[in-house]
Amino acid sequence: MGLCIRVSFSALCVLGLVIMAYAQDSPKDFVDEHNKARGEVGSQSPKQSVIVPRLAWDNTVAAYAESYANKRKSDCALIHSDGSNYGENIAMSTGELSGTDAVKLWVDEKVNYDYNSNSCVGGECLHYTQVVWKDSIRLGCAKVACDNGGTFITCNYDPPGNVQGERPYNL
Repeated sequence: MGLCIRVSFSALCVLGLVIMAYAQDSPKDFVDEHNKARGEVGSQSPKQSVIVPRLAWDNTVAAYAESYANKRKSDCALIHSDGSNYGENIAMSTGELSGTDAVKLWVDEKVNYDYNSNSCVGGECLHYTQVVWKDSIRLGCAKVACDNGGTFITCNYDPPGNVQGERPYNL
């Protein structure tokens, strides 16, 4: 009886780990991680009226993201798509990368964005500015396991952000 309980408990633990691994790649997980960052915009500002609209999942945008991610499956190359009317962030890893971790990588660029000069200072920041772009309201993301064992993730935004000369949000 004791062996049966230990085996069942072990199987339950393994199943729980598998479910947790997939839980960070759902549309809700992508949207929640983006909206968390958007909700933090202006949190350091004396003005408390900074509002960046929440993103919503869009199946059409997600279909575009999935189509492009599948094109990168064979090589996992960190190459942007072309000819799209969507904004885009991409990430890749030589191993497993969750969707929420990819969004966190983009959001971590926040430290390099200088609102006053509306520019990146000290490193990349355009992934972050796309995540929080005030006019982008629809989101679609996709993740593929690449043939080389890596992971490729893309998120697309409608309408696109990072418009030259404009700020991602207004303080």
